[in-house]
Amino acid sequence: MRSSVEIHNIRTGLTRVVWQTDQLVEAPNFSRDGRSLVINGDGRLYRLPLDGSPPVPIDTGFAIRCNNDHGLSPDGRWLAICDKTEFGKSAIYILPADGGVPRLVTPGLPSYWHGWSPDGRQICYCGIRDDLFDIYTISVDGGEEERLTFGEGRNDGPDWSVDGRIYFNSSRSGRMQIWCVRPDGRHVTRITDSPWADWFPHPSPDGRHLLVLSYHADVLDHPRDQRVRLRLMDADGRNDRVLFELLGGQGTMNVPNWSPDGDQFAFVRYGPAD
Repeated sequence: MRSSVEIHNIRTGLTRVVWQTDQLVEAPNFSRDGRSLVINGDGRLYRLPLDGSPPVPIDTGFAIRCNNDHGLSPDGRWLAICDKTEFGKSAIYILPADGGVPRLVTPGLPSYWHGWSPDGRQICYCGIRDDLFDIYTISVDGGEEERLTFGEGRNDGPDWSVDGRIYFNSSRSGRMQIWCVRPDGRHVTRITDSPWADWFPHPSPDGRHLLVLSYHADVLDHPRDQRVRLRLMDADGRNDRVLFELLGGQGTMNVPNWSPDGDQFAFVRYGPAD
């Protein structure tokens, strides 16, 4: 077993295995009806039914070098993907959720999608410009990108909350921690002050909870096959608790992974099952 796609229920504390494979797959997103997951593997995207059926390829047209930054719009009609087929660098595209021709959104490269605005009209992403990792937003119709951070350490992994705030991880304090910011770039607030390196914050659909992936403090960037922990906390960082540890990291939960009802989240565990 290389990849184990699993779902954890925060109310019962139980975890169930959805699918296991000897291939590398990553970054599950829940469908809006809660019946399937979107995952990526070997440059392609797949829909993985939760009824035990095998994964089904999603037609992404020319985009056959997709990475693990992808996700469905709030209404479930559209799929944001990142692919480097066209430019040799990651660019963000939008296409119909059931598959179709990708439409370029971001003129700036490289760009890595991470979240949709609650109204589905904008996306947030990490862009690398002049070797600086910063948080940006842009209309789903394209146009000018809006920069929210300005090189205060490395800024990455943004995800939009239902209340309009954008959570992200930043090394501005010396170690990667979780912060949040308003879409106009104001009111930057620190959320975590942990002994770990915190990545990929995902607010729950109701805005009550925040899910975070944490590496050991001395781990740089977000590599895979590391001992990590998944932590659940209130939206303001209080009542922080470790749900469980696993072999994971890159690919485990890079992008939004909550179920529509907010009771469950999907993730990928790597290596032999514990």
